[in-house]
Formats: sequence, C-alpha cells, structure tokens
Amino acid sequence: MELNRRNFVKMLIGGAAGLQFTPLPWKLTDDIAIWTQNWSWLPVPQAGEFTLEKSVCTLCPGGCGIEVRKVDGRAVKIEGRTDYPVNPGGICPIGMGGLQLLYNKSIRFTGPMKRVGPRGSGIFKDISWEEASRMLTARISDLRKNGKPESVAAIDGNPGRSTMAMMVERFIKAIGSPNYIRIPSIEDTYRMSNIIMQGTEGPMAYDLENSDYVLSFGCGLLEGWGAPGRVFNAWGNWHEKSQKKNIRIVQVESRASNTASKADRWVAPRPGTEAALALGLAGVIIEKRLYDDEFINYNTFGFHDWKTADGTNHTGFKTMVLKNYSPAQTAEITGITPDRIISLAMDFIKAGAPIAIYGKGKGTLNGSLYECMAVQTLNALAGNINMPGGVIIHDPLPLNPLPAIKADAVTRRGLNRPRIDQAGSKRYPFSNSLVNNLTEAILKDSESPVDTLLVFSSNPAFTLPDHGRFEKALKKVPFIVSFSPFRDETANMADLILPDHTCLEKTNDIVWPTGLQYPMYGLARPVVEPVYDTRNMGDVIIGLAKRIGETTGASFPWESFEEVVKTRVMGLYNSGGGIVDYDGSAPAWKQQKQRGIIDQGYASFNDMWKKIKSGGMWYRPVHTYKNREGLFKTPTGKFEFFSTQVETAVYEYSKQVSRNKALKAFGIKEKGDMAFMPHYNPESAGKKETAYPLLMVPYEIINLCSNWIPGPPFLNKTLFDNELRGNDSFAEINPATASEYGLKENDRVIIKSQVGEIKVRISLFDGAMPGIVYVPSGFGHTAYDEFLKGKGVNPNDIIQAGKDPLSGQPVWWNTQVQLIKV
Repeated sequence: MELNRRNFVKMLIGGAAGLQFTPLPWKLTDDIAIWTQNWSWLPVPQAGEFTLEKSVCTLCPGGCGIEVRKVDGRAVKIEGRTDYPVNPGGICPIGMGGLQLLYNKSIRFTGPMKRVGPRGSGIFKDISWEEASRMLTARISDLRKNGKPESVAAIDGNPGRSTMAMMVERFIKAIGSPNYIRIPSIEDTYRMSNIIMQGTEGPMAYDLENSDYVLSFGCGLLEGWGAPGRVFNAWGNWHEKSQKKNIRIVQVESRASNTASKADRWVAPRPGTEAALALGLAGVIIEKRLYDDEFINYNTFGFHDWKTADGTNHTGFKTMVLKNYSPAQTAEITGITPDRIISLAMDFIKAGAPIAIYGKGKGTLNGSLYECMAVQTLNALAGNINMPGGVIIHDPLPLNPLPAIKADAVTRRGLNRPRIDQAGSKRYPFSNSLVNNLTEAILKDSESPVDTLLVFSSNPAFTLPDHGRFEKALKKVPFIVSFSPFRDETANMADLILPDHTCLEKTNDIVWPTGLQYPMYGLARPVVEPVYDTRNMGDVIIGLAKRIGETTGASFPWESFEEVVKTRVMGLYNSGGGIVDYDGSAPAWKQQKQRGIIDQGYASFNDMWKKIKSGGMWYRPVHTYKNREGLFKTPTGKFEFFSTQVETAVYEYSKQVSRNKALKAFGIKEKGDMAFMPHYNPESAGKKETAYPLLMVPYEIINLCSNWIPGPPFLNKTLFDNELRGNDSFAEINPATASEYGLKENDRVIIKSQVGEIKVRISLFDGAMPGIVYVPSGFGHTAYDEFLKGKGVNPNDIIQAGKDPLSGQPVWWNTQVQLIKV
C-alpha cells in the first residue's frame, strides 16, 4: 500500500464503504517504520521478550484504553485495547504515535533547567532537581512573606475534573492565590450550558450509540471529538449492514470536513449562524406542534408566555422563536433555504430517538454559550432528555473530595482578593476561568499583577487565539515556570523548567471522558520507566508544598500523587455499583439499558483499587431512563428555556449600573426577555468590513495535533500534499472565491487581518463555502525540532479574538481577513 493521507484516512474511518474499525496492526505502520528508521533518536530494540502493558491514553480528554507492546522493556507499539469499554479496539493516530513523544529527545526536556539565553530563545542550562525546587520555593516564600501570595498565578491545561487539575488548583490556593486559570475548552461551554439550563454540575453526556438520528452542530466526529476511539467504533456500528435500525447522521458546518463528507446529510450554514439554524428548526417543530407536550408542560420553564406575581407579562421561548426565527427569517441569516430548514426539522423530530449535539471540531477550544444552549433546546423539544439515545443527565462522578486546605492569615488575605481574570465575579458569574482576561490585565498595567506564573500541561503561546498578545503579556511577567515535558513555545519563554513525565511514564486519571453517556473513571499507569530525569507533576507539587512549609505544606499530607488518587477513588467504592473489568461481550452502552444491581467483581476497597490499577477502569453502565423527578436543579426545578439565573445575574450587576449597561457588559445585545433565552448574536457571523471582506475559519483534522502537545513526526507522512508541501501549509477556498481574486491552485497568498498576516498556498476546494478562507490548526510551530518547527502557519497568529456573550470566553471561530496574492 502506498502511504498517503487518502489511504490512511480510508483505513482510519472505513472509507466510503463504511468498513468498521478494527484494532491497529495497520499496514501503514510498516511504511512509516521505513521512513523513520534513520532517526537518530529512535534506536532499534534488540531481539528479546515481548510483553504487553495496559493503560489509558491521556493525550486528550477522551481517555481511550491503550495496550503498549514492549521488547525487553522498551515500548515499540501502541494499540487500542479491545478490553476497554470506551473504545473497544479503536485509537486515533495521535494516540498511536505516542511513542514518538516519549523517545524524541529533541522535543523533550531531559531534566530541570534554568534559562541562560534571552527569553524565548529556548537556551537553557541543566540544573538539579534540588536547585530547581529551591529556586521556586524561595520565590514563592518571599512573596508570601511580603504579603503578596496572590501575585502567583497558574495556567493549567489538565482536564478540569482530573486529580492533577485539582492538585494544581489546590497548590495555588494553599499558597494564598485565587488566580488559578484554565485553558478554555468545549467542556467549559458544556458546563455553563448545563448549569444555566438544567442546574446540573455533571458532564455533558450524549447517548450516541442508542440514537437513531444524530444532528451534529460542528462536532468533528471523525476529526477527534470526544473520545476518538469511541466515536470511530460508533461510526462503524452505525454503518453496519446488519444494523436493525436505520441510523442517520447529519453534520452542520460550513466546510465539507471528513465528518460532513461521510455523513448522510451535510448542512452548510454561514459560519457563526448555527444558533439561528437551531432556533429555526425549533420554530418549525413548535409551529407544527410536534414537540413533546408532556415534557414541555411538566418539566420546563419559560416555554409559554407567563405573568409574574407582580403582574409583569413575559415572552416565552415559543413566542420568541415563532416571531424571530421563521424558516424565511432563518434562511436570510444562515443561507439555508426554507424548504431545507423545514425538511431537516421534520426529519429530526420524527425520528425515534433523535439527539442534537454541539461542538467545534475536536473541542480543543471553547464554543459559543448561546449557540450551545440553542442546540440543547432541540433535545428539550424532542423530550429526549434522560431518554435512550438522548442527552443523559448525571451527577458528577462520586470521587471523594479532598480535605479543605489549611489557611493562615497570609493565605486568607490572598484568597479574599479579587481574581485577576474576574471569573466568577458579578461581571462573569458563570465562568470559572478567563485566560483572555488575564492577558489583558497584564498588558493594561505598567507593572504585571503576576510576579510568578506557573504553566502546567498547556502551551498557550501556540494554542490561544491571538496568542501574540499572550506572548507580549508573558514578556512582562518577571518569573515564569514551565512544568511541560516538551520544548514548546510557552516553555521557551520560561525562566525555570521542572519537566513532567509524558503520559506513558506516569500515573494520571481521566474523570469522565468527554461526551460519554455513562459514569467512567480511567486510570493511566506507567508502562515504561522514565526515559529522562523527569518527575510526575503531582509528586513535584507535593514536594514543593512541603518545602514551602507552613499551612501550604500542611495542605498536602500525602506522600505521593498516587496516594491522592487513591484517596479520591475511595469515593467510587463507597458509592457502590461500579465495574472494574470489561470483556467486550456486551458494549457498555447496551448494558446501560439494564436495571438492577450489577456484579462489581471486587470484595473490598483494596481489591477494587488493585483491579483499577491493573485494568485502568471503573464504570457504571446502568441508568434509570425516563426518570425526571428532581432531575433539574435550576431555581424553578425545571429545564429552563428562559434562564432565571441569567436574569438574576443581570439584575445583580444592574445594581451597579443601569440594566442596559449591565446587558452590554455581559455582551448581550438584546434588551427584553430574549436576553435570557438562547438567541442568535449577529456578531458571531462577523461584521461586514470592506477592507477585510472575507472570513477566516480555522479547522482541525484527525492526524494533526492542535492542542498543547507536539504532533508525532510520522504523521507528516499522512498529510495530503495540498495540506503541507515542504514548509508551506495551505488555505482552502472555493473556486468561485479564487476566480474573484485571480487565484489558482498552489498560488502563494498573504492572509491579512487587523492583527497580523500569514503566508500560505491556495488549495481549491468545492467543499469550502464561497467567501470563506479555511486554515488548518496545528501547523506553524516556532519550537520543537525540524519535523515540526517552521512547518506551515498557525491561524491563531492572526485571529482577532472577541468575547463570547455571557461567558466572556474568546471568540475564535471567525476573523475578518483579506487575501493578497504574492
């Protein structure tokens, strides 16, 4: 087989024939091996004993089970596990390439280092762990002694529910700083949407496998969204000829991605108008009275018009949608014809178990909050909440909480000071973290409010939209510490490096993989000894806290990170009813329909812990469908089309300013009751700029890393030559747009926005919407080695990021640009 991207993708997702996924002894690895055999950092193992180690991949929040093949202790291959419920046999190409992140010395830090060259040069000097720990703890201790613990801040990219994220946040708070900042992701959008509409803190859980109609608003199902191995298996099951029910997949996005191309139906609205389309579909369903009367009348608030106790009349969701989102009005906004809108709405609502899901590509960054809420209204209208094949509402995973931190006077004073990013304030009541506000706060003042910045499992100098401003802010921070195992762009700006292990070298956990419909806890364990002088980040945090001493040290009574994990896992045992093994005989999503007690397979906590460590899993595939008693935890106790929490938040903020100014501060353009319901924000589709007449839309692909980790170099061989050629990456435009600008295939152009410019080649693509420029995310590194550095361009370089209404998170999906032929 010739190794190219077309053959790779064909094998990966089963090609046009819809072949089902199999585990990964793929023929392509033989061809890749030939290409990579001369890499100096990739020694050939001696002949020896073969062994297999089981673990969980933590390169993304999907948490797929993996099996690592070893020869004489050296890892030589990664495959998907067939005995793991999330992804039976499936794995994404990035997970498969994890060995190249383990052994590639040129992209890793091999031990603690301190900067000796100019900031950003990446020139470091080896130091001992003792010296590195002493440098950092002395600085933090001095800030505490001077009464400025809040000037320590952390940026964290670990999954939000994970024990590692909890440890980082605990460390910052134990120091006395409220400034724990997270990298935005789709999980943030899901969390806020669930709180506002359902009042629940549990994860977004989509019962995809039991649905018969999946309406995906932007989720890159074949690009790596959620748990990739899970979705790949689901896609294969959906297209099995033996499938008894007719399952339809509809993809809503402006570009013909792999998902859109292989879906049963592709709907392409103008970028940024997806909320209007969702509400237009809702309008058809409402106008034809096809919604679930029982669910709407007994389990929702704000659907019908109503009058409050003081006699004030309020407009309900039904009236608002019928007035503003008729098929004709929606067509004007989205570019989708009225007939197609009506047809799509009818197909959705008449399906047996329809589900509408929301995302943007892989979910690497956040989405639009109102857009996510608009999509969720479709599930409410279908009455498919807590139903088979619908959106499942769960409580958070029953892990034990850690004890409260110990706090002295210094810690208490620091924690009582306002957060630099204003998250959780009256201005941003639903956001836990706003890294974009941190950037602006540092740039605004002559002196940085952050003295010491700690960076964990993230590379914001590459992944953040308009990251140039973030890099400018970094230059003002006096002292930066990176815990990255990789020589990434952000780490190159650091003054001190305390390198973490890679995912194959350490204990770590995945708390509920993104989008999974049943409670799941995954535990990764070391499958090889550390290759270099690195340490588990969790162990390092414990050591630093103890070294600082006082109440900071007392807040970390554990001896190791594994002990912390074990403490939390005790909660799973106490909750009862979990399973710690999987034989593949019955998929977990099928087991979920069962009722009654399940066979746990362990007699004590120690027995359970031993099995979780070896098997890497605890899950509970039993759910009580159709039960809605006490399900919603909103102030009204119902699913809220009209959010009383948003109304209250605006009311509280309007005590300081007028109501109109309060709405403006929240980024909400509407003035009446519509402000508190899902609605379309015209600015999401971009403003009409004569100087910048086109929209640039970033997109993600399955075999290109766009998150904080570097891409395995072997994946370069799987890219089309109209995606990367030499050092040039490509932008996709429609032939009609190319004709308008006098462009042809392979022409070089400058894409210019108001904040910068990038140079690319042109790829003509009929699946690109006219007037839109599509640029892949994941290229354009200025760090790492020759396989990554200088390969292509990063669209984040020129994104002019606005703020998403209500959430305050960055708007990155549309940027006004112009094309200049070189």
